[in-house]
Amino acid sequence: MTTHTHHPFHMVDMSPWPITTSIGALTLTSGLSYWFHYNSITILILGLFIIIISSYQWWRDIAREGTLQGLHSTQVITNLRWGMILFIISEVFFFLSFFWAFFHASLAPSVEIGTQWPPAGIIPFNPFQIPLLNTAILLASGVTITWSHHALMNGNHSQSTQALSITIILGIYFTLLQAYEYAEAPFSIAEAVYGSTFFVATGFHGLHVIIGSSFLIICLFRMSKFHFSSTHHFGFEAAAWYWHFVDVVWLFLYVSIYWWGG
Repeated sequence: MTTHTHHPFHMVDMSPWPITTSIGALTLTSGLSYWFHYNSITILILGLFIIIISSYQWWRDIAREGTLQGLHSTQVITNLRWGMILFIISEVFFFLSFFWAFFHASLAPSVEIGTQWPPAGIIPFNPFQIPLLNTAILLASGVTITWSHHALMNGNHSQSTQALSITIILGIYFTLLQAYEYAEAPFSIAEAVYGSTFFVATGFHGLHVIIGSSFLIICLFRMSKFHFSSTHHFGFEAAAWYWHFVDVVWLFLYVSIYWWGG
């Protein structure tokens, strides 16, 4: 039970969700391995189910702490801001490793791939078709999420909700187009270093778009419940920061892998 304290910090109560989420992550990765080797998705679906349920419950508890229980003081929000900033920095280095691998292979192609980039026999995507459309979609979503944020800060609830809804639709549209692009790809992840770097980098970005879209959907639900005010809405702000990060990463992916690397 949370008791009254004489300091501005939030001492988090004991929670089962970190351990259940960890179990879900282990089940998910085991399910992926089982799917690759035995073509069965049963364990994979179980892992996804555990993660979704745990995430929902964990998010529910945090939303209650920040709204109904009033535990997110100014000091707590400052700490949450720094936590989100450090998390995004860690994500920057996560994607940096993919770009490092890509440029390491492309700037000095080895004999094994024909001393050329893209490697011999690989037909890359036209950067001015679906990739360019996806770039326009993400740039537009960056505009709409900023519009939603400013409307929220100005107390315009209806406009903020509309702009956030448009952002979510654009994010889902991006995901569907990327899935179509993967289905029509003239090469696979197993085709030399080009295939592996392309699908790992763009695939992890696509995963981040799905996570960011889920983040925004939760914010839309909370916004419909009037959890956010013009001065107290860090949950939404963190989602906006994450979405802008996803936009910037895509710009680097488009310029380097689709346009220059193709």
